[in-house]
Amino acid sequence: MAMKAADRDQGERVQRVRAGVTGLAAVLVIGGLAGAIFNSASEERPVGPTGTSDAEAVAAITGNTATAIETTPNEPLAELGVAPATTNESAVAAPK
Repeated sequence: MAMKAADRDQGERVQRVRAGVTGLAAVLVIGGLAGAIFNSASEERPVGPTGTSDAEAVAAITGNTATAIETTPNEPLAELGVAPATTNESAVAAPK
């Protein structure tokens, strides 16, 4: 009977080692796949926004370069209403 208990302990140890090696292999495979995915994503060419217009490009097409460049907002946060404007529009506008 002593022999059967030793064989059982040996079998349990082998089972634990197999489970540990299998778990380690799974972690390494998942880590390798995640690394490959992130590496391929970082090598892609950046995609520019579509449907947006550059004020200078529009002005060049329409031929109205002076007014388009002057009306380009210099304060995007003020235009969105997030921050107050630092310039007074009435002071900037030419008197009539």
